[in-house]
Amino acid sequence: MMTVLLILLALSLFIYVGNKNTRSVIMNHIDLTCENGLKTKNNSPLRVLHISDLHLENISISPEQLYEKLKMQSIDLIALTGDFLDRKRSIPKLLPYLQVFKSLNPAFGMYAVFGNHDYVLRKEDLKQLKDIFTDNDVKLLRNENDQIDMEGVRLNIIGIDDFSTNRSNLKESYDGVKEGYNLVITHDPNVVLSMNDYHFDYMLSGHFHGGQIHWPKPYHLVKMGKLVKMNMVKGLHTYKEKRFYISEGLGQTGINIRIGSRPELTIHNVHIPHAIHNVKAG
Repeated sequence: MMTVLLILLALSLFIYVGNKNTRSVIMNHIDLTCENGLKTKNNSPLRVLHISDLHLENISISPEQLYEKLKMQSIDLIALTGDFLDRKRSIPKLLPYLQVFKSLNPAFGMYAVFGNHDYVLRKEDLKQLKDIFTDNDVKLLRNENDQIDMEGVRLNIIGIDDFSTNRSNLKESYDGVKEGYNLVITHDPNVVLSMNDYHFDYMLSGHFHGGQIHWPKPYHLVKMGKLVKMNMVKGLHTYKEKRFYISEGLGQTGINIRIGSRPELTIHNVHIPHAIHNVKAG
């Protein structure tokens, strides 16, 4: 009887601490310097707010709390890397979060890609989700790209659709991409292993939640692709001289707890060289 009681107490503590951790949002700042010592014009970086995996069914930060954390930040561009929700009834919950992002007035706008959970929605519901992005000035990229002129340097924003559900099409994603700085946004970072013939300067992704329950190790992630076996689960990584970032995400999936991981907001200071030459587009 005593053993059962101790197990229940330990389990209760585990759940209590794990749920408390979901409200402990970390703000990470990543300074991505130019390769080969190249300098940016006026040494001013592109400030990218990266948010992934809202999972609105299990999120512990309200739109109001999110605004308080971000309102003093100067943001040039917002990148949203998928897994917003997986139920139709959650779609209206997304609106106030998008309004918070919009209120930050990013100079170069907002971009998004879908993740595997978003594709759980039925076709008509997925269209409703897509429309809410369009109505709030978010450019949704599904194997598409867009270009921004940054004082004479082309910034290519390349949105690769979800790799884990076999929706990635690299050829379509890079169609029309010309010489410039290639910023890729995608949900599942495992796509990087298939991009030997496709150049990018930096990639933003999510999907793993930093393990979510990362104790003692995130054994449950093994089925989520080769990067996990390579110990690439969160943070900044390099693969074949290409740099990419895996966000721990803002929400949770399954049970609303985190152990050994925290919800994450990330601001990437991307130093884009004033001149880019001989960049292979794809």
